[in-house]
Amino acid sequence: VGASQALYLSLQAMVKPGDEVILFEPFFDLYVNQIKLAGGTPVFVPLTFVPYNSGEESNGVNGEKEEITGGTWILEPEKLEKAISSKTRAIILNSPHNPTGKVFTRQEMEAVAKSVINAGPQCVVISDEVYKYIVHSPPKDGEDTDGLASSCPGHVHFASLPGMWERTITVSSAGKTFSATGWQVGWCIAPAHLISPIHQILPYVQFCASTVIQEALARTLPRADEPYEGYETYYEYLNSKYRRKRDLLGKALTEAGFAIPNYDVTPSGGFFIFARITPELKAALPAERLGSKYSQNPAAPGGKARLDWALCQWMAEEKGVLCIPSSPFFSRERALEGASDEFIRVAFCKTDETIERAAEALMGLRLTGSDEEEESSRGQQKEEEVLA
Repeated sequence: VGASQALYLSLQAMVKPGDEVILFEPFFDLYVNQIKLAGGTPVFVPLTFVPYNSGEESNGVNGEKEEITGGTWILEPEKLEKAISSKTRAIILNSPHNPTGKVFTRQEMEAVAKSVINAGPQCVVISDEVYKYIVHSPPKDGEDTDGLASSCPGHVHFASLPGMWERTITVSSAGKTFSATGWQVGWCIAPAHLISPIHQILPYVQFCASTVIQEALARTLPRADEPYEGYETYYEYLNSKYRRKRDLLGKALTEAGFAIPNYDVTPSGGFFIFARITPELKAALPAERLGSKYSQNPAAPGGKARLDWALCQWMAEEKGVLCIPSSPFFSRERALEGASDEFIRVAFCKTDETIERAAEALMGLRLTGSDEEEESSRGQQKEEEVLA
C-alpha cells in the first residue's frame, strides 16, 4: 500500500470521536483531514522559527532593521507538554519534515517520547519517515549522532528510542527513495498489538497490495546497497544528486531575494526548500496583488490570500514558476494571524534543465517598473516550470 494509505489506515484503526492527535506546525497538509475523517481532533503544536540573526532583525544596529535571514525550526518541549492530555491518542512525527526539511534532533525526539509517556498508555506515535534516505545535510560528525540509523546516515528511527518500539507505528515508502511516487510502494511497521487492527481494516479499503510492486521492491532493496554510478551505494548517489540540485535551486532563490537555510549549519532532508520572503521581494510584488481583486480567494485559508499566496500566484502567472504557498501547511487560525506569510515551499526533485530554466525566471523577480512589464511579457511566452 502507499504511505498515505498506511497513515490513513493507522488513524482509522486507532482514533475515535473525541480523541486528539498532535501535529507539529507547519505540517504536511494531508494529516489534518485524515485525522478528521477518523473522527479525531487535530491539536497543533507550533515549531519555532529561529533566524540565524535572531534578535538582530528586530533590534538592528543604530535602530535599523537587519537583513532577513534563513534559520532553523526547533521544537520547544514545553509547548508539546502543554498540548498533551488524557485525550491525546497519537502524536504524528515527520522527520525529515515536510515542508521545512527539518531533521528532528535526538533530543527533540526524546522530548516527544517523554510526552508520550506523560500523556498516558493510550498515546502512540505515528512516525512518518518517508524521507529517511534523503538526509542531504546530516548532523556534523560528533553532533547528535547517537542512535543514527546506519542504513540512512543522519536519520533517527523514533521506534529505536528506549521504550518506544511498543508505542510507535513507523510509516515509510519507497516512492520518495526510488522516484516512484504514486506507485503505492509504502508500508507501516509496528508491534503486533498496533499492526493487527490495521491488517483487519485493510481488506475493506484495498483488498490486497500490488504483488508486482512488492516483487519489484524486493528485488530493488538489496541492489540499492551495492555500488551505483560511482558511489558505494545507491543511497549515497541519491543524496549527492539531491545535494547538487538543492544547491542549484538554493543559489537561484538567494539571488532572487529569498532567504534560505544554511545547510552547513542546519541539518536537513527531503527535497523541499522552505524559502523565506524578504521585504525586498514583498516590495517587488505589485501592490494590486495584495488588494481586494486578488485577496478574496476561496482556495486560500479562510478565503483570504495573504502574502505567501499572492507571491506564488504572481510567480506562476507572470514568471512561469510554480511554488506552494505555506499557508496550507498551517492551521487556519495561525495562517490568518500571519504565521505563514513569510514562507513558500519550493521543490528541487526536478531535472537539472527544469531547475536551470526556473532559475533564469527567478532572476526577474525583483525587476520593477518598465523592466517588470517587459520581463512579464517575455515570461508569458515561456513554458511554465513546476517546482511545487
